[in-house]
Amino acid sequence: MNYTYVLISILIMALVTYLPRMLPLVLFRKTIENRFIKSFLAYVPYAVLGAMTFPGILFSTSPDGGFSPVYFLGGLAGMLVAVVLAFFKRGLLLVAVSSVAAALIAQELLGLVL
Repeated sequence: MNYTYVLISILIMALVTYLPRMLPLVLFRKTIENRFIKSFLAYVPYAVLGAMTFPGILFSTSPDGGFSPVYFLGGLAGMLVAVVLAFFKRGLLLVAVSSVAAALIAQELLGLVL
């Protein structure tokens, strides 16, 4: 690998990560007072976290990272248990342990059936 190529790659990656953080500070000097924009921006972190997490929930249990009905349905079962427990405001530890247990049990049962 070429030394110049590595330095240019690092420079491009630095710009790509720095610009989205710096531009809002430069472009928006005043406090945002619009209620719609404030409420929209308040939900952005949750939407990004959901978009990053959701595919990982369904495919993380597969050993090779590919699609398998047993592992997909096991991940789906774990996710449904987590959503129900979180909806009823249970603690984080209970939600995490219950969803892992549900995924494991569902995969074992589906492995016997399929």
